Amino acid sequence: MTNMNSFRRTIIIQQCRDNCVAFFVAMKQRKEKRMNNTFMKEKPVFPLIMSMALPMVISMLVNSLYNIVDSFFVAQISEDAMTALSLVFPIQNLVNAIAIGFGVGISSQIAFHLGAGNKHNADIAATHGTVLSAVHGLIMMVVCTLIMPSFLGLFTPDKKVIDLGVRYSGIVFAFSVVIGLDLAFEKIFQAVGRMKVTMFSLMCGCITNIILDPVLIFGLGPFPALGIEGAALATGLGQVLNLIIYLVIYFARPIPVRIRKTCLKPDSSMDKKLYAVGVPAILNIALPSLLISVLNSLLAVYSQSYVVILGIYYKLQTFLYLPASGIVQGMRPVIGYNYGAREHKRVKKIYMVTLAMSSVIMIIGTVICLAVPGQLMGLFTSNAETVLAGKTALRIISAGFLVSAVSVTACGALEGLGKGTPSLIISLCRYVLIIIPAAFVLSKVFGAVGVWHAFWIAEAATAVVAGLISRKVVWGR
Repeated sequence: MTNMNSFRRTIIIQQCRDNCVAFFVAMKQRKEKRMNNTFMKEKPVFPLIMSMALPMVISMLVNSLYNIVDSFFVAQISEDAMTALSLVFPIQNLVNAIAIGFGVGISSQIAFHLGAGNKHNADIAATHGTVLSAVHGLIMMVVCTLIMPSFLGLFTPDKKVIDLGVRYSGIVFAFSVVIGLDLAFEKIFQAVGRMKVTMFSLMCGCITNIILDPVLIFGLGPFPALGIEGAALATGLGQVLNLIIYLVIYFARPIPVRIRKTCLKPDSSMDKKLYAVGVPAILNIALPSLLISVLNSLLAVYSQSYVVILGIYYKLQTFLYLPASGIVQGMRPVIGYNYGAREHKRVKKIYMVTLAMSSVIMIIGTVICLAVPGQLMGLFTSNAETVLAGKTALRIISAGFLVSAVSVTACGALEGLGKGTPSLIISLCRYVLIIIPAAFVLSKVFGAVGVWHAFWIAEAATAVVAGLISRKVVWGR
């Protein structure tokens, strides 16, 4: 009996040992797979893009809360403070655009080189991209701080508004380096498929901003009331927390790329590649602002209400295009990785799946705008005439939603492939070269309604251009 029990114990111990070995082998394989990012070319395309896109959609929603929260609390200070915030916003947005656009260049190069199995070049891209992002932030901090008094003076003679704007911007732009580094790490994590890290970091930063805004603006307990400077400080501290979280996770949980001292030596070839994607991406982000300014000048001739309608449309468009943009952001590192790995069939499949997903979202948006345009306009204005004119505008503009999926997908795919110039060409067609001349001509014939028709005409024409470019670059035909 004793021998039998001893035998059983031996068997049990052996099984436990074997199970432990199997567990640690599996964990090691999982870690290696995670470190090598092989899931990017092995996981089925649709669930892969969904897993990458969903955190990005949430991240973008959270990120949009920064401005909303600041605007809400600053509005409680005074109307002058709100005016100052609005006037500073274009330059503040420019700083973000430079950081985000260059970050796209970083992400593109990292994903490509990881896919190609060239980890050293991926490390160089991450290192140079991070350093250059910090340099961009430093330059923007100095330049924006110096020009702000003169810039504000272009739009208002009110010395109180100018003073509030200078006080707010002085603190906001002091965090420009943090913003540059923040976005660099965000794109590094995205390039290796760690979308949940971005989501977590942004959520923490946003919550911090929401908590600190009333505390620092109005004062609470030991904290003095700082007014508009408190709003700026709350935003900046939220961004600092973002960066701290990225750094903690970067050092605590290894990722396939590292920022290394050995990679700091000059590499003009890599820098050119970073800027070749980054500069067009920056311009892509900035072009909608140019379009709005031009269209506002055309619409203001007919009535101020049309300017209001355009502003409302772009608020609605933000939420409509946000899921599609999230899908595209999730797609970028995946298509870049597979392109670098020479998985050309998979690259085409990724493109088509992303296009199909974006199209579904645009169809839903079209149906909503056609079904309840009045209710949508009524969310932002109670003026009956504006609502009526807005209903017409939404119904006309929504005709171009579905075909816009082609341009949105193509731009994102080309940036992921490291083809910044073709992406810029599509954006120029969409935001400048087609829509502005069309709006000018049609407004002379049909009035303000002609401007609305210019939207779907531009989207249809740009879709043709995007399709031809994609056919050549993605399909190689």
